[in-house]
Amino acid sequence: MRADFAEIDELVPALTALRRDIHAHPELAFAEHRTAALIAQELDGLGLEVTTGIGGTGVVGTLRNGGDNRPSLGLRADMDALPFNEESGVAHASKTPGTFHGCGHDGHVAMLLGAARHLVSTRRFDGTIHFIFQPAEEGQAGARAMIEDGLFERFPCDRVFALHNWPDLPAGSIRTRAGPIMASADRFEIAVLGRGGHAALPHQTPDALLAACDLVTQINTIIARRVPATQSAVLSVTQLHGGQAHNVIPARVEIMGTVRTFDAKVQDMIEQAIRDIAAGVALGSGTTIEVAYHRYYPATINDPVAADEALAAARRIATDVAVAPEPAFTSEDFAFMLQARPGAYLWLGQGRGEDTPALHNPRYDFNDGVIATGIAWFTELAEQLLAPDTNPAD
Repeated sequence: MRADFAEIDELVPALTALRRDIHAHPELAFAEHRTAALIAQELDGLGLEVTTGIGGTGVVGTLRNGGDNRPSLGLRADMDALPFNEESGVAHASKTPGTFHGCGHDGHVAMLLGAARHLVSTRRFDGTIHFIFQPAEEGQAGARAMIEDGLFERFPCDRVFALHNWPDLPAGSIRTRAGPIMASADRFEIAVLGRGGHAALPHQTPDALLAACDLVTQINTIIARRVPATQSAVLSVTQLHGGQAHNVIPARVEIMGTVRTFDAKVQDMIEQAIRDIAAGVALGSGTTIEVAYHRYYPATINDPVAADEALAAARRIATDVAVAPEPAFTSEDFAFMLQARPGAYLWLGQGRGEDTPALHNPRYDFNDGVIATGIAWFTELAEQLLAPDTNPAD
């Protein structure tokens, strides 16, 4: 490990307090006004060039060092919380009912601010670093909003990197891989429409509820019978709503669910299969079925060279570093940034034992014990890729 871990450790108490303050005051997608203002204040205090309001509430702090025409690097953290109640019982628990940092974005912000503090102090790099604080990762595509607002035109990046805490891994361990690391995320919404009628006279009306049940059963065969065994995909029906009385056949039943995969061709196949099955059930039941299919996040695909660079930096600062054996079926809107620029996304182990709550669990809390590791990785990566006489775009 680098000798300056001691210097990073000195930053941790203040960053822990900052992280817990953000945790206690969570904000949802595109409403991260307090968080963004705090970040901008911190970056301005370090002497960085600070730009706010990118893609809504996004913040970028720019740090330059060395000569002109040198490479540039983007380092990203997400800022938003989740819309459910916290049950962690910690002293710094959310003060906002129904809003909770249940995914550790408060920790991501603290680590990236720590990296900015450390790199301002050491300046062992030659080039430009853009510290990107992104809103609305939780299903609202804040990364895409920042890109559409000119993120990479206004703040050019030869590479872009991010990390996410990972409770399933030992604390301080690091994993990533070339190619897919997180799945695409699609949402389907299906409306099954009949006429409605008396439950004692089912022959007088198409049964939307029965048709919906048939549809759910058939949809759940798609992965096993339509997707090749050599491909990976998940389809889950998560909502089924219909009916208000025991003696009324409902006129409308709604179905909702999600599809996850790593291959756009598999996405196409599954979407078409859902539409085909819906058409068949509608014909057989006499109902009308409307299908809305939303592809809201693409798969997160690491550039092979950037993934190797991420692992090389990790091996300089941590002992438990390895190639991730397989990707995860969860999704991440950093995928949009990786479509726009080469880069990589990695997992930083968060685990503190078998009872460590998972992400999006009401008892979850970020493990402050890994703040130093995150700072060290961001710092090492910047110093590695922006070392004098190197160009990460080569």
